[in-house]
Amino acid sequence: MIRLIKGFHDILPDETPKWGFIIRTAGETLERFGFREIITPVMERTELFERGIGQVTDIVEKEMYTFEDRSGDHLSLRPEATAGILRAVVEHSLLRREPILKVYTIGPMFRRERPSKGRFRQFFQINAEVLGDDSPFTDAEAITAAHAIMTNIGASGLMMEINSVGCQQCRDDFRAKLRRFLEPHLDELCPDCRRRYDLNPLRILDCKVDRCREIAKDAPVISDSLDAGCKEHFHKVQEILSLLEVPFRVEPRMVRGLDYYTRTAFEIIHEELGRSKAVGGGGRYDTLLKELGGPDASGIGFAIGVERLAMGMREEDPSYARRTDVYVAILGEKAREAGIRIVNSLRRQGLSAETRYSGMSLKAQMKVADKVRAKNVLMIGDDELARQEVTVRDMQTGDQFRISMDGIACYLQGDKR
Repeated sequence: MIRLIKGFHDILPDETPKWGFIIRTAGETLERFGFREIITPVMERTELFERGIGQVTDIVEKEMYTFEDRSGDHLSLRPEATAGILRAVVEHSLLRREPILKVYTIGPMFRRERPSKGRFRQFFQINAEVLGDDSPFTDAEAITAAHAIMTNIGASGLMMEINSVGCQQCRDDFRAKLRRFLEPHLDELCPDCRRRYDLNPLRILDCKVDRCREIAKDAPVISDSLDAGCKEHFHKVQEILSLLEVPFRVEPRMVRGLDYYTRTAFEIIHEELGRSKAVGGGGRYDTLLKELGGPDASGIGFAIGVERLAMGMREEDPSYARRTDVYVAILGEKAREAGIRIVNSLRRQGLSAETRYSGMSLKAQMKVADKVRAKNVLMIGDDELARQEVTVRDMQTGDQFRISMDGIACYLQGDKR
């Protein structure tokens, strides 16, 4: 038997109704906020992610699935969606058509990180981006859209953790302060963080090694290095979120894991998930489009992990539990042709219908009807054929009725006269 690749996972039929509900709800919510769907390839040139995400990140240094194809090109499976979306925006000049562009995509991403509960090497994300507007109102609206997705899916215990990571000048000042703080502890840092000290010390604040985390908890916070413009921007974001009644708290040590963020950064906290509370996050990026060869336009985006989100939802829920309108129980050889005609007629009329053709007993077929959560069971055998009727059982009440074959669809669609 050939087994699944380590870190990948199958989404089985019992799970797909929940996943479908999440994806539909996210798409419908984002459409109400004015976002339109964009679909980009799962594979891009490696250079795109090195430039877009930053070479001094765990994603680029350790986690990307990268290979050289037969033409000698270096290609990578996408570890996140923003770089690919911005590549498409630049390549197709989308901002010339719409100075403010709102797009979303939902699909798989790939990172070779250590698998754990809710964390896989192929994982699905809901991603949304707003391009061309640097207003704090847009930041607040993006955070509100992320919160609305979670609320509409039915998640509770939600909190949006927010911070400002400042502009380039703020971060230069903060890096200098951070290096001064970390210098006496250099020998205590892990090898990766000792290298990050020179290249990008902010990454040390994201390190998961216990000693590095212990040292970092006493490090200066970036909010103390914000200039007047960044402070004003962040204050306005908080003011608007309060106006919109979106629950949030300021987390001054949040820097997020990607190099391109500027000013507003945030995480979506789902308190019901225990230790794995963060299901997504995002932030503003004011220079990334230009760095990728596009116009000098700002952006803000976010991503929500579908696996993490699905973990916090019940296995069975009326919102997404699969139901079948009718199960057709075929009793006897003579009824088989009539049964298949009825099943397919009902499907053509918009009803979900299921049956079995293998000569099962009525008792066995009623078990199948329970398994597919049929609302009604329609029984057809020799007696029903002779009368040109069927027997219909309402599976909720247990009531049974005889219905003419011509009136089956009307009855099932609500006309029960």
